[in-house]
Amino acid sequence: MLYSKTDMTSYLALNTVLTALASAGEETRLRLLALLTEAELTVSELVTILGQSQPRISRHLKLLTEAGLVERHREGAWAFFSAAHRTPVTDLARTIVGRLDPADAVLLADRARLAEVRAARKATAERYFASQATQWDRLRSLHIAEERVEAAVLEAVGPGPFHALLDLGTGTGRMLELLGSRASRAIGIDQSHAMLNIARSRVERTGHRNIQVRQGDLYALPVERDGYDLVVLHQVLHFLDDPSRALREAARALRPAGRLIVVDFAPHDDEALRTNHAHRRLGFAGPEVEEFMVQAGLRVDGHRDLTPMPGEADKLTVSIWVGRDPRLLSDAHPAFQRQEVA
Repeated sequence: MLYSKTDMTSYLALNTVLTALASAGEETRLRLLALLTEAELTVSELVTILGQSQPRISRHLKLLTEAGLVERHREGAWAFFSAAHRTPVTDLARTIVGRLDPADAVLLADRARLAEVRAARKATAERYFASQATQWDRLRSLHIAEERVEAAVLEAVGPGPFHALLDLGTGTGRMLELLGSRASRAIGIDQSHAMLNIARSRVERTGHRNIQVRQGDLYALPVERDGYDLVVLHQVLHFLDDPSRALREAARALRPAGRLIVVDFAPHDDEALRTNHAHRRLGFAGPEVEEFMVQAGLRVDGHRDLTPMPGEADKLTVSIWVGRDPRLLSDAHPAFQRQEVA
């Protein structure tokens, strides 16, 4: 069956294990490891959660990173930290965190403050979306011509017809307008009421009665599993604090052989988008999103960069990724159960 793990024992050198255990064997570092297993966080966010100084947190993160327990991702003026996914001690780190008592008072307090940090991020984003909803399409003109992006999306999607389309982070509903006629049923999900109001009006103007919009969380989609043969994330990932988690959730909505289309910025250094437009990430490198897809259990079918044309020197490059659910349509029997990929 697909998605199953190979039953193999992975051995580690004595020094590797000792270094990892020594790094994790201190209270603050163990708390950091537990937090970074749940979320990708910046130093300032970890300072807020743990209530310790920035130099102290940075020193502990350095030790965890050197031991292979934590990964550091530098992006412009910011650095993001998360539990390591692809190092020799990844499984060891998960085992250590997994053995911690979730009811421990210290860890409960850390998770409560993590929830506050996430809620503050969410509130900031919602205020931004509400204030920008009416000019959202104009803001997207910061990158290369939208016509080129949409033509590339149509090419990647193909003519259809599709049984069901799911547009995640639908915004003003432009992808529903563009692709809705190719699907028997289309649903757009967004968390912003202001955006959904605009999307509803846009959908109504199309005259298509097969399109709906719903409010929902991209990390806990209010839709059925294994129900969609096309899922789209158009200019969404750079707003999210955990893009990998969002892709895993999107993958769960795919039917066997279904496709996931991701459209987002290539890496750039325009910090104004972070400070003025609530972007959490300044674009994504091709291999990074491909790795997210693999972690979600998908096969990567393609990646394409749409670079600026002459006269667009100040525009940002847009990338398109295509992932596919590797299950065969014959696997869609009700008895089939998707196994999670670590």
